[in-house]
Amino acid sequence: MSAGWHSDVLIVGAGSAGCVLAERLSRDPACHVTVLEQGPGLSDSLIARLTKNGAVLPVGLGSPVVRHYPTSLTSHPHRPVRVVRGAVVGGSGAVNGGYFCRAVPEDFTRWQLPGWDWSDVLEHFRAIETDLDFNGPLHGRGGPIRVQRCREISENTELFVHGAVEAGYSWIADLNGPPVPQGIGPIPLNIVDGVRHGPGWGCLQPSLHRANLTLLTVTTVLRVRLNANRAVGVQAVSPEGPIAPTADRIVLSAGAIGSAHLLMLSGIGDENALRKAGVPVEVRLPVGQHCADHPEWVLSTSWGTDVDRPVLEVALHTADDLEIRPYTGGFVSMIGDHRRGHPDWPHIGVVLMQPRARGHLTLASDDPRVLPHIEHRYDSEPADVAALRQGAELVREHWSSKTQLGEPMWSTSQHLCGTAPMGNDGDACAVLDHQCRVRGVENLWVVDGSVMPTIPSRGPHATIAMLAHRAAEFVSAG
Repeated sequence: MSAGWHSDVLIVGAGSAGCVLAERLSRDPACHVTVLEQGPGLSDSLIARLTKNGAVLPVGLGSPVVRHYPTSLTSHPHRPVRVVRGAVVGGSGAVNGGYFCRAVPEDFTRWQLPGWDWSDVLEHFRAIETDLDFNGPLHGRGGPIRVQRCREISENTELFVHGAVEAGYSWIADLNGPPVPQGIGPIPLNIVDGVRHGPGWGCLQPSLHRANLTLLTVTTVLRVRLNANRAVGVQAVSPEGPIAPTADRIVLSAGAIGSAHLLMLSGIGDENALRKAGVPVEVRLPVGQHCADHPEWVLSTSWGTDVDRPVLEVALHTADDLEIRPYTGGFVSMIGDHRRGHPDWPHIGVVLMQPRARGHLTLASDDPRVLPHIEHRYDSEPADVAALRQGAELVREHWSSKTQLGEPMWSTSQHLCGTAPMGNDGDACAVLDHQCRVRGVENLWVVDGSVMPTIPSRGPHATIAMLAHRAAEFVSAG
């Protein structure tokens, strides 16, 4: 293959969205699809073990399948942490805890976008999954991602459930079923019998035999090449050296951080920020200006760590947009680091699922190797802080008799999204139109967690896989 070959569709990033999108588009044998992925593929035995083991999050500093990005959770005081993103075929869906709850219908009502009502997206939620527990019109039975809830829960989780029931919360057997304002139930997981079933293994890997589908791994895209506001190709570096593939349609599916970074490196973004970084301005758009994540307060417990369990087995949803999570292990056990001398306690997490705070992601340099500057700004909205405090008090009220609780500490759910949101004409926050096309640029789409106008009320993985399945129709139509 030459360094400048041409494709019908070029997808940058083989994360959850890119894998779903590539599988969908390459079903048409007349459409040649090329996928460029910065991380390794799944054929290596070590990578296969790391991404399949659903009991461990392979996200530590030495992991070969993730990338770490510095951020600040709050401004007063400054609380630095690392955001972790999967850098492997399958993306973050190949290294996460398997949480596969869907966004709720009200989330799409908030979007107010044509083609994105609940009635539009349900069929795509169903198409991506095989639900092993539930059948019927709300669930899929023939999709590539297997979904199951824990049939047996750990002792710690059982104590948490008892506390919730004693507090008057009802049991919800299916959190992907008809919406219920509050209650506790088992998490739908794309982990079955201890094996993680993400879009990498479920969608892309089984499709690589197709003659019209090409995957290049360990290949870093540096920027999108524009010609008179028309995307024509990318500049990238592969193990063999620089390459400059071209395509009729280019899709950025590099994740909420990666896709926004590439847009800005290509001259698409906030004018002042681009000029400050030394990047010529091509198209002025508010890239990275209104992103969001799920802020979390965690309280340590005196419960013992349960190894070889999913990180999260159940979750409690309250009527005021809080999700209370009893983690089965501490962070040390989650990442598989069981060396002596590491204190480790499971935590209860208090998560605000509809935060008001918005963060910023900006370009730090015109050098693609320099990571972007990220600020979560979780403390910028007093109402968010008050809601988290109320959630911590709720935890103390109902579970302090069952475990010794520590003081709440700031954390993040690692769900950054909305860095290049869709929006209608006249929306000052919109980077994309309602079909994921970059405004002001021909033949360029973004399809991943970047595109969500507001953060979903559940963890985003299932929703990202769904929207990629939905957006394949838009890209295919051109």
